[in-house]
Amino acid sequence: MNAIGPKVDLHPVSVSVAVDRLYKKGFVSRVECGSDRRIRTVSLSAKGRAMFAPLFCRHAALIKRAFQGVSSEELQQLEAVLKKIGKRAESLAKQKGHSLDG
Repeated sequence: MNAIGPKVDLHPVSVSVAVDRLYKKGFVSRVECGSDRRIRTVSLSAKGRAMFAPLFCRHAALIKRAFQGVSSEELQQLEAVLKKIGKRAESLAKQKGHSLDG
């Protein structure tokens, strides 16, 4: 896990294509790093926030409803089991010599 969250294996080309599409639609802004043109900072634009904030709020409400009635202890157990499964899947993927994303 890094400072932002768990490691996610994404192909740089896939990320670039997705960001390009979001940029063309005005949902994100991009700023190139002055010292390294390969590095760009991507942020939600005002249009992107207006579009995605309500979606995230609805998603959070649905998740809250789905887990209604589940105790905090049960949630901790679920998290521990999912982490265990994730670590095992990562280990198996490394043994096979390929990543989980195909």
